[in-house]
Amino acid sequence: MRKDTLSEIAKPSATRSPSVALALGGGGARGLAHIHIIEALDEMGIRPVAIAGSSIGAMMGAGMAAGMRGEEIRHHVLSTVGHRGEVLNRLWQLRPVSLAEAVASGFHFGQFNIERVLKAFLPEAIPSRFSDLVIPLKVMATDYYGQTERVCESGDLHKALAASAALPALFKPVKIDGRVMIDGGIYNPIPFDHLRGLADIVAAIDVVGGPDGNGRTIPSRLDSLFGASQLMMQSIIAMKMKNGAPDILLRPDVGRFRVLDFLRAHEVLAATAGTKEQFKRALSERIESWKD
Repeated sequence: MRKDTLSEIAKPSATRSPSVALALGGGGARGLAHIHIIEALDEMGIRPVAIAGSSIGAMMGAGMAAGMRGEEIRHHVLSTVGHRGEVLNRLWQLRPVSLAEAVASGFHFGQFNIERVLKAFLPEAIPSRFSDLVIPLKVMATDYYGQTERVCESGDLHKALAASAALPALFKPVKIDGRVMIDGGIYNPIPFDHLRGLADIVAAIDVVGGPDGNGRTIPSRLDSLFGASQLMMQSIIAMKMKNGAPDILLRPDVGRFRVLDFLRAHEVLAATAGTKEQFKRALSERIESWKD
């Protein structure tokens, strides 16, 4: 074999760009900041080889894994959950029209059926099966009675997304294979640990945030409930970091927003706009150091 042919064979492994995997954390409306990350990757021409997500991160990750661009996800969010009239219209369409339907759909006073809610709000581009995604996706859920995490990566995608977003007290738990599942962020807020070894660079985005205030005001019952869950999740993240941090960890400034502030979508995106360039710089630096 000619020497120049041998050099051509060796060249791709020496000059190829590093692969990237992306972990998107849970945080309710704060997770809308993930849109900036997806847009940054689009602009850099980088497609992750794997995505993992919890709760809102799983939904954003599902959009990207389905082939949606960041600008498409942004448009969908702002025209649905970011628009009060559209939210009310879609929720109104979910109402049971009879007692029989209410019973059949599993209506519980004080709790919403997250599967029905997501069916009304998920983009049509997100398929119902994992096998129809163009990028491998890991969706995190928490096995309530099993007291452990559940990694969903095959089968019914919509059910997995519903389970991952089933915030306790607000949404009914979701059953998968007969097991009772709740919000994936409860057990694994940013599942970067499930991407180790799958890519040269693992990037993780933390939108959990923490209680925001002047330090003196007694929080409301709802704020204290969500704030306590934030503190718990930050403790989990800190322990996970000790066992091995991702190559990139970004924390957008989302503390002022509450978990259910979806109607403030425009504000969330405006307040976290700088995240896009911050992520592009961090990833570019990491790519350059990897090549060196």
